[in-house]
Amino acid sequence: MRLVIQRSKEAKVTVDGKITGSINKGFVILVGVTHDDTEKDAAFLAEKAANLRVFEDEAGKMNLSLLDVGGEILSVSQFTLYGDCRKGRRPNFMDAAKPDHAETVYEAFNTFLAEKGIKVETGVFGAMMDVQLTNDGPVTLIIDSK
Repeated sequence: MRLVIQRSKEAKVTVDGKITGSINKGFVILVGVTHDDTEKDAAFLAEKAANLRVFEDEAGKMNLSLLDVGGEILSVSQFTLYGDCRKGRRPNFMDAAKPDHAETVYEAFNTFLAEKGIKVETGVFGAMMDVQLTNDGPVTLIIDSK
């Protein structure tokens, strides 16, 4: 399982002209799932994301977590995170999980975050989405469960 985490001041996702999720201060998380990912991967990454110390404390140092600052999460499914661009010019998406498996693991990830008391907003799984954010910092991290 792979996450791209972007610290944001505000963000929203729109599907067919309708806002399906929006947050204020927190993370926009692009979530990719591969074939052998399980709920164990989802739980591990939810714990990691919730506790990453990437928000500034009163001294301006990145010492605070999303939980510490009361941040929110906009979670967006993103199969293209498993695009392989090593050969040719067109990405190969063979490492991305099939939609039914990917959706199950993605939903588990969101549930684990919500169980920590985090407000979790989402896009629509499998839909074409427009994601807008104001990246704070910018701070962008890539985390894999393996």
